[in-house]
Amino acid sequence: MNVVQKIALVLTIIGAINWGLVGFFQFDLVAALFGGQDAILSRIVYALVGIAGLINLGLLFAPTKETRVD
Repeated sequence: MNVVQKIALVLTIIGAINWGLVGFFQFDLVAALFGGQDAILSRIVYALVGIAGLINLGLLFAPTKETRVD
């Protein structure tokens, strides 16, 4: 896994946590931290999380490497 994929995975996890908070508690952490859903910083974070999700689609279909332990 390269650096871009690791960053994308972290952003995807952040997005999943945020959606969990929205679903369970109706609390949008990104909006609370960056000034509401329409604030430019919030929109940037939402966009980065969306791009990270698209990057991680490649991980879903990537072949797995089998390692042998002797």
